[in-house]
Amino acid sequence: MTDITLLDGSIGQELVKRSGDRATPLWSTRVMMDRPDLVATVHQNYFDAGATIASTNTYAVHRSRLVRVGLEDEVLSLLEVALDQAERARDAHGSGRIAGVLGPLLASYRPDLKPDPNDAEQKFGELTQAMVPRVDLFLIESVSSVLEAEGVLRATQGCGKPVWLAMTVDDDDGTRLRSGERLAGMVPLLDRFDPDAVLLNCSRPEAVTKGLEKLAGFGRPFGGYANGFARISEGFLTDAPTVDALEQRVDLGPEAYADHAMHWVAQGATIVGGCCEVGPDHIAELARRLRAAGHSIV
Repeated sequence: MTDITLLDGSIGQELVKRSGDRATPLWSTRVMMDRPDLVATVHQNYFDAGATIASTNTYAVHRSRLVRVGLEDEVLSLLEVALDQAERARDAHGSGRIAGVLGPLLASYRPDLKPDPNDAEQKFGELTQAMVPRVDLFLIESVSSVLEAEGVLRATQGCGKPVWLAMTVDDDDGTRLRSGERLAGMVPLLDRFDPDAVLLNCSRPEAVTKGLEKLAGFGRPFGGYANGFARISEGFLTDAPTVDALEQRVDLGPEAYADHAMHWVAQGATIVGGCCEVGPDHIAELARRLRAAGHSIV
């Protein structure tokens, strides 16, 4: 019926959970430094589940985050490790694409931090230039305001690879970014920078469903991949938080999550997958449901 790109699920959160180590502000970057082979294992598990994209473990690889522990000069070497592990899994699987992930420059779900677009363009530009020879596309993740989007879209413009922009929305009102701005407020930037796809990510699946109603009218490929958090707690919206401040939902197993994602496909989404707390079992069930409905996974 339809060609569907099936993203992977959680990378960072999955690494933290599998490591068994105490959560730190460096999140999955710390796990990658200590156990790099685990990154390839997670990617491989998603490929085996049916995903066709490996999202690099680079969401939190930023000088602004590493400077807290004196590791800001390790950015490029950490990017290399993340790319090596994604390539290793793809090569072992024999197919698939690698998405170079660009996460928020300062912190997740914090539009109040208002990153300067000029500074963001320079810093994201360093990451983009380092990754562009080795990725098939760029996946900009968890954009929570129009201002956040501008700097990273500037940095990726003209990179020569497809650019997908994923925005995170209010968990109670999926038609608004976490900044409170309406999704429609992103249209002028979309017209200016022309990303190849627009997505909603790292929000409750119910909010993604509401938001996709708006994205469907933006005139470009769209999709979504939700998280499995009960909600974003106040304890996480602090400086240098750790993921143990977030609570996992208990009502979002593989079948329930696939129900949401299949509804997104019915809305016209052609790119679906999972975010934090959505693991390989969820992606395997979604792949099964897509095929049973007659869709092709590409």
